[in-house]
This record gives sequence, C-alpha cells and structure tokens, in this order.
Amino acid sequence: MTLSQRPRWGLLLTVGVVAVSGAPMSARAQDASSDAIQLDEITVQGADTRETATSPVRGYVARRTVTGTKTDTPILEVPQSVSTVTRDQMNARDVQTVGQALDYSAGVVSQPFGTDPRFDAPIIRGFSAANSQYLNGLKLMRDQGATAIEPYGLERIDVLRGPSSVLYGQGNPGGLINMVSKRPVWDTIAEVDAQAGSFDNYSGSFDVGGPIGKGSELAYRLTGLARTTDTQTDFVDEDRYFFAPALTWQPGDDTSLTLLASIQHDTPQSPVGLPPEYTVNAPKGLSLSTNTYLGDPNFQSSNRTLSNLGYEFSHNFDETFAVRQNARYTWLNWDYDSLYYNGLSATDADIANRGTSTNSENLGTFTIDNQVEKSFATGPVEHTVLVGLDYRNHNVDTSTTFGTAPSVNVFTPSYYMAIVNDPWYESDTNGTISQLGLYGQDQVRLGPWLLTLGLRQDWANVDSTTDSNFGDTVQDQNDSATTGRVGLTYLFANGVAPYASYSTSFEPVIGNMPAVLGGEPFKPSEGKQYEAGIKYQPVGINAIFTVALYNLTQSNVSTLEEIGGVSYTVQTGEIRVQGIEFSATASLADGLNLIANYTYMDPEITAGQYSGNRPANVPDYLANAWLDYTIKGGVMEGLGFGGGVRFVGERYALDDNALLLDSNTLFDAALHYEKGPFKLQLNVNNIADEKYVSSCGSFGCFYGDGRTVLAQLSYKW
Repeated sequence: MTLSQRPRWGLLLTVGVVAVSGAPMSARAQDASSDAIQLDEITVQGADTRETATSPVRGYVARRTVTGTKTDTPILEVPQSVSTVTRDQMNARDVQTVGQALDYSAGVVSQPFGTDPRFDAPIIRGFSAANSQYLNGLKLMRDQGATAIEPYGLERIDVLRGPSSVLYGQGNPGGLINMVSKRPVWDTIAEVDAQAGSFDNYSGSFDVGGPIGKGSELAYRLTGLARTTDTQTDFVDEDRYFFAPALTWQPGDDTSLTLLASIQHDTPQSPVGLPPEYTVNAPKGLSLSTNTYLGDPNFQSSNRTLSNLGYEFSHNFDETFAVRQNARYTWLNWDYDSLYYNGLSATDADIANRGTSTNSENLGTFTIDNQVEKSFATGPVEHTVLVGLDYRNHNVDTSTTFGTAPSVNVFTPSYYMAIVNDPWYESDTNGTISQLGLYGQDQVRLGPWLLTLGLRQDWANVDSTTDSNFGDTVQDQNDSATTGRVGLTYLFANGVAPYASYSTSFEPVIGNMPAVLGGEPFKPSEGKQYEAGIKYQPVGINAIFTVALYNLTQSNVSTLEEIGGVSYTVQTGEIRVQGIEFSATASLADGLNLIANYTYMDPEITAGQYSGNRPANVPDYLANAWLDYTIKGGVMEGLGFGGGVRFVGERYALDDNALLLDSNTLFDAALHYEKGPFKLQLNVNNIADEKYVSSCGSFGCFYGDGRTVLAQLSYKW
C-alpha cells in the first residue's frame, strides 16, 4: 500500500494534535515520466535549492520567513518589520552569543547588560525581549534564571518587531526573537572548527549531516561544541558543552517528520555590579577597571543544564490543504550561588556592602502548536487561511535565598573570605503557568494587493504557591484576551512593497490591586502599534531595503501611586515609543556583503509615577554598519576582510532618569582566507577597547565588553 492509499484516519492518529513546522521538503521529488537513468541522477544530486523559511541561506539576505505569519512567506509580504541574521552573517562575525548576533540589527539594543554569560536580554523598540525569545516558533520560558541558546546550533535568527500576540500569545509589544535550529539537509556537509582568543577562550566544534544512504528517506544532522573561556571580569568564566542531534524522515514528497533534540551544559558565572560613583560618575583617576570583581570565589558557583526534545511534522493532502505540528519539551535545571553589590557604606565611601544570593531552579515546559492551512479562491480573490491551536504548560520548582556577606574595599578587594550563607530571606515556589490559544489568519490577495488579517483568543492561568519566612502567597489567576492584526501591502512588480498595519498584544501581570481599590487581580498589560513602511527587493539583485515608521503604546503598566499617604502598586502606568528605522542588507555576486541600520526612537513614560521621563536603558539613537568583501579571482582569491561600527546613544539607567549613561561607538574588524577545504579567520571586536557602562540598576553598574580577539581554523570536507 502506498502512502496515498493509506486510510486518512490512520494518518490523523499519527498526526495527533497536529501543529507547526516548515513547509514540507521537496528535495527528492521525481518526475514519474523521467527515464530510469535521469531518475537516478536526480536522486544522487537532488537537494532542492529553493530557499524556505528554515533552510540555509547563502549570504546575508533571507527572502522568506515563518516568524511573521507562521506560514512560509516572503519577507516582502509580511506587514510588519522583520529581519534575519543568517548563518553566513554569524560565521563572518564569529558570534559567541545570541546578543552578539543581534549587534547589527535595526531597533535592537543587543547587549544592554554587558559582559554577562548567564543570559541574553536584548531590548526591541524600547521593550525587553528577555521573555520574548522563541526556539523554532515555540516560546522559551524563564523564571529568575534564563536560557542562553548556543548560536552555533542555529541556522538563523529572526527578529519580528512590534506586537505579535495574534500568532504567539502573551508577550510584550516590542517584538520577539525566533531562533531557528540547524536541521538535516539532503546534501552531505561536514566541518570541524578550532578557536582560540582573548581571556583564554578555547573551543572546538563540529557540524555534520546529510542523507543516510543513497536515495534514503532519512537525513541527519549532528552539531556539537565545547568551549572554556574567561571574561574581562576577574573570576567570571564559563564552560559550555553543547550537542544537538536531528533526524528527518521524508517518506514522500508530501510528508515530513523532523526530530530536534539538544542538550547544553554550562557554568555561567555572574559579574557583580559596581558602584555608579566609581563608574558612570567616577572622579578623575578613580574609575574602576573593567576587570574589577566585587564577588568572592569562595561563594560563586553555577551549574545549568538545558535540554530540548521535540519534533516538527507536516503533511500536504494536496496542493491546497496541509496540516502541521510542532511540539517540544524543555528542561532547565540551574543551581546558582553568588554575591551581589548592595550600595556603598554610609561611613566609608571606599567600602561596598554585599549580600549573598542562592537560587535553585527546576523548570519544565511542554509546548505544542497545531495548524491547518488551506488555500482557495473566491472569484478573483485568493485566500491562504491558517487556523491554529497552541498550548503551553510551564512547571516551576524554585528555591531562593538572600543573606548578608562581608563588605569589601572597591579598590583593593580581598578574596577567599569565609562567607557563610545566613539568609534573611528564604522562599520556595511551586506552580504552573499555562496558556491555550486559538488563532486564525487569512492572507487575502487581489492582484498586487495583499490584505493580512489575524485574530486570536487566549486563556492564561497562573496557579502557584510561594512559602517564605515573610509569609506565604497563593496565586490563582486566570486571564483572557483577544488580540489581532490587520495589514495591507501593495506589491509592485519592481520589488517595492509599501505596507501599513495595526497589531495588538497582551501580557498577564501577576498580583492583585491594593485592597482599597477592591483587591482584584491585575489586568493584563496591553500593547498596540501602528506601523507603516516600505520594503524593497530589487529585481536581479540579492538585497533588501526597508524603512518603517511606528507608534507603539503599552498600557496597564504597573507603577507606584500614593493612596491615603501610602504607596501602592497600581496599573496606571503607560509607555509610548515612536520611531523610524532604516535597514539595508545585501549580498552581491562579486563577494561583497553589507549591512546598514539606523534607528531613531522617541520613548516616553506617558502615565504613572515617572510620567514625562524616558524608560530605562532606551536610547534615542541606534546605528550600525558592517561591510565584508572577499576577493573572487587572481592570486589573492579567497582573501577577505570586513569591518563594522556600532553606535548606541545615551540613555538613562532607571525610570527615575537620575543617572545618564554616555553613548558609545565601537569598531569591529575581520580578516579571513579560504583555500580549498581550509579557512582561517581572525575577528576583533571593540578594536579601540573603548571603556563604557552598558547598564546600571539596583545592584550596581556593569561594563560593556572591551576588546576581544578570536582566531579560528575551519576544515570542511
């Protein structure tokens, strides 16, 4: 019995609760009318070179995305600003973190907390994306700790700017980051890399894959990395071990099942905040060095294991009707001890007060996304309708303590002190966070006009208990929200696509209103955005140019308000960010790759305690540019070089706007040479070793990365 002859009920039982994946691969489709010799040749060579939303991209310019619509759609047709960091771009800049990969992106403060190996928390259009990170379209949940995805295991990183709840459920209005894993390919690939660099950075990695046998229905991918490195801060280091196996089964042109797994173990140590009095506001000659560490090796440990196991299934019943499913279970286990900065002594300005912090987290997240896609026409109007049901269940088991620690001189810190964790605060939290969402989308096409309509209903629940020595808290909160998006695009034949859109978002706020206002649970914060822009992909040139103008507002923001002489947390806050973004990306046939971005933002707290101020860590201006050129002929063939500049404007450390952080301009460079299967590469970031403060908060200030040098030797076969 062939696949097409199998009973459909059996297939549906196999599909289960069916959901997301990329479009099915057509890599080995054969023409039934071909003769036997021609058929055999196609089987041997036959990887489909057509770009998909998850496939490898040659160069810097991605033309398709699954992030903006959950369908394999040209970027030109998404009525929102979306950009992609391709694997080739990550390789050219030899990125070590996801934050670093986003250094050359529009509207993104990529590394707002400087050199911190524990997590990535970019800011998109003025809002933190720490809780808006996705892996293969499924959300990565976090509690007090966070995930830090290894970029070597990624094929691409998509940044979707603006509210995205219509497809993904709860989230802030700034946008989201979707990381797409490397997956099996139907051409054999194999590479190994060795790397060495600043701060005793040593690593080795491998990436191999291809079909399992001639004419096989199976393809595999094995990706791995081992790294040990220090950082610019004394005693802050990290070891990482990463392994990601993947397997694709494609029994026919219409059916595909891909298994994706990964395990990552690392030991990310924590930098300790430094006093603003000796960093941002330091008198001449008293600025602390970037290697200053105010913690203690005797009270510093970190062990984190992140595991993922999931699959992507797709089946086309015919050319117009498809079902897809994406599911994953994620485990995060993290035990973490560190000291933290707690202000300068009131009697001696050279002495820093400190405290102890311990945290143990065991988190488990099950996520599944089910989709049905149908294409049809009503007269001259063409429709691509997507209906989906997704569900997420996040289990939390955490223990946290805060205690006291000996003080230390900030200029001559003493280490290896006897530190006993004597906590003044202890808590244990057990609970579940869940979300169920039903969504629909219609991409309506009439000639050059494309109307994108989306609507979603979400039901979110938090059920948790926190036991602490300050009292116990039981949280049983249910929220629901309706979100949507409408966008209109006009597609000119020459590659110009003006568009306008309106989109909304919601994000639950945990807690209750003060009793004097009724004591009801807080309402979800809400976001809305108006965006208009132009995208341009010149015909015959591998490039994309975009300009986007937007007005973005978040309401129901938690803030403090005085009621009867007492300050309470209420929901009268509002934040508005409006701005304009310019972006250009090109990969030209003569070996030239370039990126250029410029962002102007006008952020303001428009209601609440700090009304009239700018939100914390949000600059007015961002700009960056990167250029890479490889010689394609002559005696110097294979030699290439690149350079870039990154600018982040001045911004305030906190919402009270009491502390202003200076702008910074950083320069990067690359030199590479490829000959046969070998490639030698040298990357230098922050060439001038500019010293700058990236952020300040309640626990002190943190420096951004100084100069780093990395050399890499690669071999492909």
